[in-house]
Amino acid sequence: MKSDLIINFTPTGLIPTKDMTSKVPVSPEEIAEQVLEAAEIGANMVHLHAREPETGLPTYRKDVYAEIIRGIRAKNQDLVVGVSTSGRNFFEFEKRSEVLELEGELKPDFGSLTLSSLNFNKQASVNSPDMIQALARKMQERGIRPELEVFDLGMINYAKYLIRKGWIEPPYYFNLILGNIACAQANMLSLGLMINELPEDAIWSVGGVGDSQLRMNGMAVVAGGGVRVGLEDNIWYDEDRTRLAANRDLVERVLLIGKAMGRMPSSNKETRERLGV
Repeated sequence: MKSDLIINFTPTGLIPTKDMTSKVPVSPEEIAEQVLEAAEIGANMVHLHAREPETGLPTYRKDVYAEIIRGIRAKNQDLVVGVSTSGRNFFEFEKRSEVLELEGELKPDFGSLTLSSLNFNKQASVNSPDMIQALARKMQERGIRPELEVFDLGMINYAKYLIRKGWIEPPYYFNLILGNIACAQANMLSLGLMINELPEDAIWSVGGVGDSQLRMNGMAVVAGGGVRVGLEDNIWYDEDRTRLAANRDLVERVLLIGKAMGRMPSSNKETRERLGV
């Protein structure tokens, strides 16, 4: 059985609230606890979003991220930790990049870098060329690797532009996220086209928005890639939406799919080495 499966765990995101599902972690303590639980059973990478402690609303504040990362690294030094620089709620470079200023043991391994603007159901994620380039350069200066978020084929082409400019360096880690209403749809053809266009030295994982999460995770495992999985992308366990998922449920299901295909997660240390952190 191969030990090559990346499980990129996305516990919280920007959208799920306690009113939607009590299972979503919101406080720094809850997030760290669920991250450590997921790592214990097989997740080897985490994609963090932080929330304001009093309101539960998304936040860019590095002190809140610091509390989450401190809680994780107090018990697990090797898990690959990524943080969000999302353009859905915050538009100023200073806010979006603040988390990249964390130092020492609190410094993240990865920062998200969405490679174009896009529309979600009710909200835009605004990522101008200047913003993308500024975030890429700051990550490069700080020794933080970019987690390249791709929702459509053209975003891969923009990644190649950044590579030509020397602003991102191999190995390149891509999250291919399919099923969003205004982007690449969650089917085998769209995924195959995206994989085909990836640059050399690319390592990739696949996520699916909403009901497509399970489908895309399964396709990724079969195709030899990693998976992005968690309540950030989908709060339901089943497509009929009869059962709310817990993060542990979603990770365990990916592990079962991987086992059936003869694949298991690489260790945290192996994952760090493979991703160049």
